[in-house]
Amino acid sequence: MKKTKYLLFLLVFLISLTTLSQEEEKKEEEKKFSFNGSVDAYYRANLNAPNDEDAVAPGSSFANLPGFALGMANLVASYEGEKVGFVADLVFGPKGEDAVFGSPLYEAFKGGNGGSSQILNQLYAYWNVSESVTLTIGNFNTFLGYEVISPTANFNYSTSYLFSYGPFSHTGLKADFALSDDFSLMLAVMNPTDATEFNPNGKYAFGAQLGYADQFLNFLLDDGAYEIDYTGGVNLSEKFFLGINAALYDNGESGDAKTGFAGVALYPQFSTSDTFSIGLRGEYFIETGDFGAIGTGVEDSSVFATTLSANIKIGELTIIPELRLDSSSDEFFLDKDLDAQKSLSSFVLAAVYKF
Repeated sequence: MKKTKYLLFLLVFLISLTTLSQEEEKKEEEKKFSFNGSVDAYYRANLNAPNDEDAVAPGSSFANLPGFALGMANLVASYEGEKVGFVADLVFGPKGEDAVFGSPLYEAFKGGNGGSSQILNQLYAYWNVSESVTLTIGNFNTFLGYEVISPTANFNYSTSYLFSYGPFSHTGLKADFALSDDFSLMLAVMNPTDATEFNPNGKYAFGAQLGYADQFLNFLLDDGAYEIDYTGGVNLSEKFFLGINAALYDNGESGDAKTGFAGVALYPQFSTSDTFSIGLRGEYFIETGDFGAIGTGVEDSSVFATTLSANIKIGELTIIPELRLDSSSDEFFLDKDLDAQKSLSSFVLAAVYKF
């Protein structure tokens, strides 16, 4: 009788242990799925220029609308398996439309009826072939540059000229190689730049990235045009970080005239606590020919832009007050009397919530 009780007890224990193990495995499996993103909105005002229908803004991307304005809602669903995974990154709002250019290719291809692809910021799947090799196919944000589309990953809310006129995203196949603990290599074959829905002309762009200890040298070759980009940074102390971005772009005379740009940006950032930090972006940007980035209509224009930003963290919410001064080599901006001037000073107050 006792043996029967012991056997029964042992059987119940084993069943409970197996059930618990299965539940733990199920929880682990569920943890591989994630859903996150952000929402952002802002207020913008010129300090030495009009703020009505004649309002102007810097030629860089995002945070250019007057008064109280919307950024975007960014929703990201992902699955991270041991060998395979995917990312589906959706954007809604004015900033989202700017980020994906309204996906005009497929819309035009379908006769102007629009389509859901105009909310896709990223959509890709990947395969971890081994511990050191990963293959990715689909639409992914660019590997060039210091800044990114998501406001949660940028210190400054407004963006640089270098970010604005480099590519935003690519569609293609890339291979990432972990060569060692410090060295990495990425090689990619992609559609022409900004053709993120399909290939419109049968030509392809090629990209490469060589990384060493969080310093990256990037290359992009696209139908005779090319861009060389360096992105990196260094921790000067526990609280002081210096980010660096430099780039050179040449269209290779693939258009009507030879145009391009070059520039460098420094990002000193100082953290006083876990909830407050302050940083500066100083950027010099010059265009070759009439590239059109600065908007003066004068060949070989240049601009020096200084942006002072603070990050105030309240839980998952970040408040970003920002003062920005853009000084151009040629008259492009308007003063309050609508006369041309070479500089524009502006103020932005942004709220970015990350979930």
